[in-house]
Amino acid sequence: MLSQIKSPIEKELEAHNVLLKEALSSSVPLIDSVVDYFLTSKGKMVRPILVLLSAKLAGNREINETAKLSAVALELLHNASLIHDDVVDEADSRRGMASVNNMWDNKVAVLMGDFFLSRCLIKSTETGSQEIQKELAQLASSLSQGEVIQLTNARSRSLDEESYFSVIRNKTASLFTTCMRVGAIASEATKEEVNLLGEFGDKLGIIFQIRDDIFDYFDDPKIGKPTGNDIREGKITLPLLYAINSDDSESSREMKSIIEKESYSKEEISTLISYAKDKGGIDYSYNIMSEIAADAIKILDNFKDSEAKESLSKLINYIIVRNK
Repeated sequence: MLSQIKSPIEKELEAHNVLLKEALSSSVPLIDSVVDYFLTSKGKMVRPILVLLSAKLAGNREINETAKLSAVALELLHNASLIHDDVVDEADSRRGMASVNNMWDNKVAVLMGDFFLSRCLIKSTETGSQEIQKELAQLASSLSQGEVIQLTNARSRSLDEESYFSVIRNKTASLFTTCMRVGAIASEATKEEVNLLGEFGDKLGIIFQIRDDIFDYFDDPKIGKPTGNDIREGKITLPLLYAINSDDSESSREMKSIIEKESYSKEEISTLISYAKDKGGIDYSYNIMSEIAADAIKILDNFKDSEAKESLSKLINYIIVRNK
């Protein structure tokens, strides 16, 4: 399905990979080694796909250089945040491979995250658009705030669904929103079109993160992180939040007493996962995704039929049904 989604921008995505590699070239051997290692697993490239599809949808013509540079800048910023997040989370792996902090150490990882960020700034200035530069700056602020809110929630063991959505709006949806807005801005779309596509990105980002969180409740080596990893780090996500908040029984109180602990045993993590499943947390999360997906489709109805529109529509379903 992803290959069909990429089809209208296949040529631009190939060029994107070349531009990304060029943007990260340096004269420092260690930097080049880390970059080569990190780029061996680029993930699904959802963010550049969003920028380029948004630009194609809004511009209804060939994708310009501003959009291509913006896609690279956003991918650099996204990867900078991933490298820094792995240090904060003390993560051992990323996309099924050893994380940079695990492969090298925290000092190298922090500096490499900074390097990615610096190259993002360079690419953002090359767009020649102050509006796009402002969008990227606001995104960097949102990503940082989201990480701090998540850290605060984890430490306080927050069980508030509103706080959960605040985190994913800042940490994930803000990135999707900016991708869509920047692509539209690069194609000189109207303010209304930019805002509509930004709303679409917000909804897509929320769906993406909820689906990501559901992975934590199932054992699958393809995912690239151990089952229960979020819970182990004190991140209480939607399936478990729903299960606990919708139940007022003795078992709910037992789950809350486990969550309040500073750390969890394997057995306690397994108990929390089973409880979330048994109380309908997974089904609830899928229902929420379906509702948000329907709203996202309605936003696309404001645009003329095109290959780009069809790909964005397919992307919604792909994010919900993906297995990694």
